[in-house]
Amino acid sequence: MNRRTSGKARQAAEQTGLGLWLHRASSFFGEPGSAAGAGSLPVRVGGMDFAQTSAKPTRMTSVDQALIWAVVGVLAWGLVMVFSASIAMQDNPRFGGHYSATYFLNRHLMWLVLAFIGGLVTFQIPMSLWERMAPWLFVGTLGMLIVVLIPGLGTVVNGARRWISLGPISFQPSEVAKLAMLMYAADYMVRRMAVKEDFWRAVVPMVVATGVVGGLLLAQPDMGAFLVIAVIAMGILFLGGVNVRMFIIIGTLLVSLFALIIALSPWRRERIFAYLDPWSAEHALGKGYQLSHSLIAIGRGEVFGVGLGGSIEKLHWLPEAHTDFLLAVIGEELGFVGVVLLVLTFFWLTRRIMYIGRQSVALDRVFSGLVAQGIGLWLGFQAFINIGVNLGALPTKGLTLPFMSYGGSAIMMNIVAMAVVLRIDAENRVLMRGGRP
Repeated sequence: MNRRTSGKARQAAEQTGLGLWLHRASSFFGEPGSAAGAGSLPVRVGGMDFAQTSAKPTRMTSVDQALIWAVVGVLAWGLVMVFSASIAMQDNPRFGGHYSATYFLNRHLMWLVLAFIGGLVTFQIPMSLWERMAPWLFVGTLGMLIVVLIPGLGTVVNGARRWISLGPISFQPSEVAKLAMLMYAADYMVRRMAVKEDFWRAVVPMVVATGVVGGLLLAQPDMGAFLVIAVIAMGILFLGGVNVRMFIIIGTLLVSLFALIIALSPWRRERIFAYLDPWSAEHALGKGYQLSHSLIAIGRGEVFGVGLGGSIEKLHWLPEAHTDFLLAVIGEELGFVGVVLLVLTFFWLTRRIMYIGRQSVALDRVFSGLVAQGIGLWLGFQAFINIGVNLGALPTKGLTLPFMSYGGSAIMMNIVAMAVVLRIDAENRVLMRGGRP
């Protein structure tokens, strides 16, 4: 009797253990919408009545939430700093009182709204369609770069013909060219993967395409955009598998080309000399004026800054404080701490985007992977150049700080590029769940 009773108890215990194990397994592997994912699952344990559980399955988010919030945070920070840097421009005699205190804030906010709409539309486009459209997008961008050079169609600002007027707003084709060149380079490397060891068949056509875009940009002139596009093209060639010997040859040719461009341009040479000695009597009120006042602003900020809105350099001393030299205002008002936080944020963003690209390549989606890594190179390199210029580590160059500086076209294309990255990440996650993007 005791042996029979103990046997039944052991059997009940085994059934109970098996039932609990099955319950946990079904809760873990259950899909959203099924009984396992509905929040409570009836499980019959041994000979007992049905039990209820509140266990829920783990769910994979559809996009990288941390990346989204980081970008939103940087955009909000940029909006505040643009307002702070431009609030005194209404009193600047140079502009004759044409701007109100909130003029640039309202314009920046308008472009952010348009950019978010553009980003939402871009996110709906599958990467397979981008891959098919890449050559045509490149050709269309070449057309816009030609149109901007035509008198009457291109708008001249500060001696540079870089904008196309669209009624109350102006658009800069060179910003579109960065994304178009990136897409074209990624598609080109996928198509030429079989001949990537052949210099003439794999590399020369890409170099010619980059040279054509560069020639159109130098005609505006916009050497900063050409530099970014050249780095994007070089990076994608390297990531696409071009061997180190060919990569070194291309790099040497590009460095020589940029050195020749600077040597043949008197005003570019002056910028280099001003960068080397911005405090000299010759340069302090000329080509070194912006750099010297940027360094003064950052020096005033010390460790914790003079406080938000307390910058003095933005009061008509530092030109373009709300665009190219926004970091100088950040350094003055938020100090060394604010600059370090900004640098770390861009480092994290670049690293995260590159990780999404590597993940896509690991899933055998080479085009998407190269596009994501190219966007990481673009945003990271441009931020590096802008920060270096503001800190006096690099010669002055007209490149804005991604996501933060005032500039409608740049903000629009930055957010569109991030929408492409998020689309790549979403398709990666679908594949990892066993679905089809």
